[in-house]
Amino acid sequence: MKKLLIVYHTQGSRTTELAQAALDGARGVEETETTLKRAFDTTADDLLAADAILFGTPENFGYMSGALKDLFDRTFYACENKVNGKPYAVFVCAGNDGSGAVFNIDRICTGLKLKKACEPVVARKVNTPEQVEAARELGATLAAGIAFGIF
Repeated sequence: MKKLLIVYHTQGSRTTELAQAALDGARGVEETETTLKRAFDTTADDLLAADAILFGTPENFGYMSGALKDLFDRTFYACENKVNGKPYAVFVCAGNDGSGAVFNIDRICTGLKLKKACEPVVARKVNTPEQVEAARELGATLAAGIAFGIF
């Protein structure tokens, strides 16, 4: 069975809402086992064991959360050249436009040689029902994509 890891950080409720929606969507794909973890609780072994990774973060000062950056700092060398080609996607709760957070996550993932599977979901200012549904669809798409060999 394929494994999807959803890893996120937040100090508020908006990113948690999108993470939960992504989890709900992914768990609708029976062929994929999905795990939701907070960034500080995630290890290199978790990243290595996953067939795909969905990263979630609030936008902090035009950047990803410090906890998600900490995850990348702690795991980069342990994962370097061991996660090549694994699909990933991103969701961001943004106070502005989210582009800085997305850009920098993509930049690190490029260094890890992960493969961007889907366009990011960016919820601006408030989580609308459409943005929550987009996060749910993102989780389902990534889970189905790895289950059926699309990614």
